[in-house]
Amino acid sequence: MTSPPIRTAVRVVALDGDGRVLLLRYEENGGFWATPGGALDGDEDHLAALRREMREELGTGEVPVDGPVAERAKEFLFEGAMIRQVERYYLARLSAGDVDLARATQPDTIQEYRWWTAGELETTPETVYPADLGDLVTEIVRSGVPARPVVLR
Repeated sequence: MTSPPIRTAVRVVALDGDGRVLLLRYEENGGFWATPGGALDGDEDHLAALRREMREELGTGEVPVDGPVAERAKEFLFEGAMIRQVERYYLARLSAGDVDLARATQPDTIQEYRWWTAGELETTPETVYPADLGDLVTEIVRSGVPARPVVLR
């Protein structure tokens, strides 16, 4: 049995001043919420890909980022084929005013944008990826950027 191809990706944990995290709702695979981000293009490094993805999906300008704060590897169906996505997560402090959907150039299959509290993430019946995002948000709000990236499920 062969291993699925690896897709290297970057994601942003975008927190506002109240400690809420911005998630995007996608309709594929039964519908789910996830942090903004996507695959690296060509020889792009993680930070360049992160800034590009934030412009494409959120319409942001240049914003400072910290991290990486977390990492995750997950196998799932993507465009009809099984892949193993290896993700690196960075932290960005944003306000609603930093997000300009009119400037977003590639909203893909994003259906909705929403700011979530860690408590809402823990109690929602909706699918949220990664599953332990609420724990990560709680830890960042309480203690700041972790010294080493947290491994997410």
